[in-house]
Amino acid sequence: MEPKEATGKENMVTKKKNLAFLRSRLYMLERRKTDTVVESSVSGDHSGTLRRSQSDRTEYNQKLQEKMTPQSECSVAETLTPEEEHQMKRMMAKREKIIKELIQTEKDYLNDLELCLREVVQPLRNKKIDRLDVDSLFSNIESVHQISAKLLSLLEEATTDVEPAMQVIGEVFLQIKGPLEDIYKIYCYHHDEAHSILESYEKEEELKEHLSHCIQSLK
Repeated sequence: MEPKEATGKENMVTKKKNLAFLRSRLYMLERRKTDTVVESSVSGDHSGTLRRSQSDRTEYNQKLQEKMTPQSECSVAETLTPEEEHQMKRMMAKREKIIKELIQTEKDYLNDLELCLREVVQPLRNKKIDRLDVDSLFSNIESVHQISAKLLSLLEEATTDVEPAMQVIGEVFLQIKGPLEDIYKIYCYHHDEAHSILESYEKEEELKEHLSHCIQSLK
C-alpha cells in the first residue's frame, strides 16, 4: 500500500504544480491585454512610433496609482503598516532620484555630442582636406545626435508636470528601441574602421595638426 500512497502524493504534487503553471500563464495573458501596441514605420530619419489606446493607458495608470498609493477606502487589514509605508516612501524617493539621474545623464551625453559636432566635425568638414575622410572617421554621428535628442525629448515629456508616482518611462524606451538600435548598429559597425583611419592620420603631420587643433578647442 505504501507505494500506491506515495504515487498518489506524487500525483497530487504534480497536479498542484500544473495548476500553478496554468495560473501564471493566465496571468501573463491578462497582462498582455494591456501591453503596448507598436507601430513601426520606416522613414529617412529612422523614426519609430508607439501608441497605447486611451482605455489601456487609463487602466494602466489606475492600476499604477492603486499600487503606489494606499486607498482610503481600504479595510484596516489592507492598510499599510507605518514600517511598510516608510519603506514605500523610500522606494518612491529612490525611483524619483534614479529617473532624474537618467535624464541628467542623457542631457550631458547630448551636450558632449553637440560639442563634438560643433568644434570637431563641422570645422573638419569646412576645411575640405582631400586626404581627410570625415564621414569615415565619424560615421553617422549626426544621426546619433538626432536620436539622442529625440530620446531626451521623450523622457522630459513623460516626466514634466507628472507626479513622481505616475511617471512611466519604460514605454519611452519601447517607443525608441527600433530607431535607436538601427542607428547604433551602423555606428558600432564602423567603429574599428574609424579607429584604424585615425591611427593612419596621426602619422601625417598636417592631418595630425588639424585634428589636434580641433581637440584642443574642446578643452
